[in-house]
Amino acid sequence: MPTFTHRIELDHPVERVFDWHTRPGAFQRLSPPWQNVRIRAMDGGLEVGSRVVLGLRKGPAELRWEVEHTELEPNRLFVDEQRSGPFAHWRHEHRFSDLGGGRSALEDVVEWAPPLGSLGQTFSGPFIHSTLERLFGFRSRRLVNDLHLHQRYPGQPLHVAITGSTGLIGGGLVHFLRTGGHRVTRISRNPAKGDQEGWLHWDPQEGRLDGDDLEGVDAVVHLAGESISGVRWTRSKKEAIHQSRVQGTELLSRTLAELKAPPTTFISASAVGYYGDRGEEILTEDAGPGRGFLAQVCRDWEKATHTARGVGIRTVHLRTGVVLSPSGGVLGTVLLPFQLGAGGRLGSGRQYMSWIDLDDHVGLILHILRTPDLRGPVNSTAPNPVPNASFTAALGRTLGRPTILPAPALAIRTLLGEMGEELLLQGQRVIPQRALTTGYHFLFPDLEDSLAHQLGRVTEDSPQS
Repeated sequence: MPTFTHRIELDHPVERVFDWHTRPGAFQRLSPPWQNVRIRAMDGGLEVGSRVVLGLRKGPAELRWEVEHTELEPNRLFVDEQRSGPFAHWRHEHRFSDLGGGRSALEDVVEWAPPLGSLGQTFSGPFIHSTLERLFGFRSRRLVNDLHLHQRYPGQPLHVAITGSTGLIGGGLVHFLRTGGHRVTRISRNPAKGDQEGWLHWDPQEGRLDGDDLEGVDAVVHLAGESISGVRWTRSKKEAIHQSRVQGTELLSRTLAELKAPPTTFISASAVGYYGDRGEEILTEDAGPGRGFLAQVCRDWEKATHTARGVGIRTVHLRTGVVLSPSGGVLGTVLLPFQLGAGGRLGSGRQYMSWIDLDDHVGLILHILRTPDLRGPVNSTAPNPVPNASFTAALGRTLGRPTILPAPALAIRTLLGEMGEELLLQGQRVIPQRALTTGYHFLFPDLEDSLAHQLGRVTEDSPQS
C-alpha cells in the first residue's frame, strides 16, 4: 500500500503546535485555497469518534468525503481515517515530537490506496503523490506563518466581533484568529444565524443591531458591504454599494459609541479606491482622496465612523487593495481563463495593481489589533505594487501558461461601463507606509511568491516565507 511522508521542524514547543491543531479553524486554515472544498458537517474537534464530512467540488458535481478521528494522544499523535469517499483506503497520522530547546517536529504519514486496485495505482498513483506533495507543502508554509504571527503578537486572548465573516476575507480572519486562541463573534444579516452560538444578527437597512451582545468585546472588525464587481454599475447598483457601506458603518459606529463597555478598537474596511486613478504617483496614507465613484464611496465610508471616533474608540480605516486568493476575489475570477491560456493584460496594462496576499491581510489586521498607537488610515497592500501587465505576466509564469490575449480598453468600457473603467482600467500605486513603520513584516512582499503560495506552485528552489 502506498505511503506518503512529509516532515517539518518548527521553532515552537510541541505543546504550542499541538494546541494550534486542536482549535476551531485549524482544519480550514490547512485546506488548500485552490481546491473547492466545503465542510458539510463537523462534530467535535480531534476527539476519538468525531467526524468531518467534506464536499469536493469538481465542476457541477460534488464528491462526498467523510473521515473519522480514530486515535488521539495529546502532544504526540492524532489519526483520521476515511469512512467513505474517493479512496479505497485512507489513513492519516499526524505525529508530533519534542526536539528540545523549544523546538518540535511534525510528521504527516498518509497510507492510501486508490480505487480499482492496481489499475488505479498505475493510472492515478503518480498524480496522487504529486497532489499530496503540493498539499502538504502548502500546509507547512501556512502553519509556519500562522505560528510566527501569533508568537509575534502575544498577550491576553481577544474577543473580536466581525461583520462580513462569511466572505473571502472575513472567513479567513475568523479561522486565523481562532487558531491563535482568540474568541470570535460573527455578526450576520442572516436571521437564522442569530440563534446560533457565536453569532449575532443585525439588519443595517432597517437599522437593527442589539448592542447588548457587543458589551465588553475588545474589538470590532467591520468588513461587510455590497460586492462592487461582477455586473455593470446601474444607478440602483451604485446606490446599493454606497448604502451598504455607509449605513452599516454608521449603525455600528453609533451602537459602539452607546455601549457601557465599548471596544477599544474599531477596524472599518475601506479601499485603495479612495485615492482614485493616480497613474504612477506613489501613494501613502498621507495622500489625499481622488475623484470618481469609488473615491467618493470610500470618503463617505470612512466618515461614517465619526461617532465611534468621537467617544475615543481607536478607529482604523483599512484601505484594502486586491486581496490574492484563488478562493475568490480578483484571482479567483481570472484563474480559469488564465489556466486555459486565455489570459492577458487589461487595456494598456500600465495601470498599477496594489495587491496583498490574503495571509498578509489577516496578519496585518492582527498587527493593528495589537498595536494601540495605530489609528486612522492604514493601507493594506503589499510593499511592491505592480502594473497590470506585470501581474498578468507573473500569473502566466506561475501557471505555466501563455498570456497573449489582451482585453482592449474599448471592449472593457463597452461591456462593463463605469465598473470596468474604475476597477479594471484605472489603478493606484499604493505603499503600506504605516504598516511598515510600525513594524509589520510582510510574509509575501513579492507578487510571484504570493501567487506560488496561494496556487500551490512552490518548488524546492522557490523562496520560502
